[in-house]
Amino acid sequence: MKTAYTCFCTDVIHDGHLNIINESRKLGRVVVGALSDKALIRFNKFPTISQEERIKLYRSLEGVDEVVIQDDMMYDDVITLVHPDYVVHGDNWKEGPEKAIRDHVEQIIKTYGGEVVDIPYTYNEKVKKIDLQLREKLAMPEYRRKRLRQLLEMTPIVKAMEAHSGLTGLIVEKTVVEHEGKLDQFDAMWISSLCDSTAKGKPDIELVDMTSRFRTIDDITEVTTKPIIFDGDTGGLTEHFVYTVRSLEKMGVSAVIIEDKTGLKKNSLFGTEVEQTQASIEDFSAKIAAGKKAQLTDDFMIIARIESLILERGMEDALERARAFVKAGADGIMIHSRKKDPAEILEFCDKFRSEDPKTPIVVVPSSFNTITESELADHGVNIVIYANQLTRSAFPAMQKTAEDI
Repeated sequence: MKTAYTCFCTDVIHDGHLNIINESRKLGRVVVGALSDKALIRFNKFPTISQEERIKLYRSLEGVDEVVIQDDMMYDDVITLVHPDYVVHGDNWKEGPEKAIRDHVEQIIKTYGGEVVDIPYTYNEKVKKIDLQLREKLAMPEYRRKRLRQLLEMTPIVKAMEAHSGLTGLIVEKTVVEHEGKLDQFDAMWISSLCDSTAKGKPDIELVDMTSRFRTIDDITEVTTKPIIFDGDTGGLTEHFVYTVRSLEKMGVSAVIIEDKTGLKKNSLFGTEVEQTQASIEDFSAKIAAGKKAQLTDDFMIIARIESLILERGMEDALERARAFVKAGADGIMIHSRKKDPAEILEFCDKFRSEDPKTPIVVVPSSFNTITESELADHGVNIVIYANQLTRSAFPAMQKTAEDI
């Protein structure tokens, strides 16, 4: 008997999946692949149930003879394992980024006489409703909030892109590209103080109050599902920061990053060109501890941003602060630099990792932009934030359009 293979990446079975199984049964023995969690998140899909639960769900379906785990989005692993005569899929993969997957699969199985079978994609009101329900579930605060921690467990490096409006949030949410035979996407959104202020035509000096910035979060969460990392600037007074933590947690934000500076906030990339005051280790540790005490769930993260390298205070000062802030309860450390050479960032990461193998490290390669994500991951970086690229690209484009008109 010949073998028909199809891959599922769904948490809920609907008419479209049942149709794929029925059509596969006409061709032979049916093997269903459960796309693994680590492959799913590169495919712009985030599981709402565990990988084990998905496997159990697929095994329960009538007409399914076997279920295997598919780790490779491009099917190489399962084609080697199953050697299917047919690979069955909805015809929606004949266009867009998924076409690269289809072309790759077809090329491989043609070498031994296999065939790709495209089934007309099922899309009716029932299917539409199920898809919408899954999306709404991912958008709920209790699901969104915990996703950053989940991603840190699933992927070598979490990619966060700046968003400052519902529109930019949708761009981050929906961007999926094919690159060198793989699909890729952003994992999270960074709500930047700089970009939020710029969108409102105001300077980045904590002039835009939290109420206004929370409205930006509302605009983004209303139309997206991906986890949010919030730029909390200095965090303000400790007494105010605890309320910020509670509000962000309630809204479904995954993390807040606060920097160890005091006084009127100035953009870090000014470095020592403008007067900037770094908070004492004791005061900033107390702020972190107060924030951790205020939060109500284990999902929310408070990440400490260390400005020592920006302010040219030295590597040992940065490491001393990192140790103290983790001890105070920080769930991650962000280290920043305005140098174009990433050497001091990598030195910090290597030294910190030798002492602390678990605490997440966050970097923002705005100036040291020659390094790749995989290189950063090799040095222990867990989260990379593209902090203001959408704003920086949009402004000159809009200005030029206005001039042309």
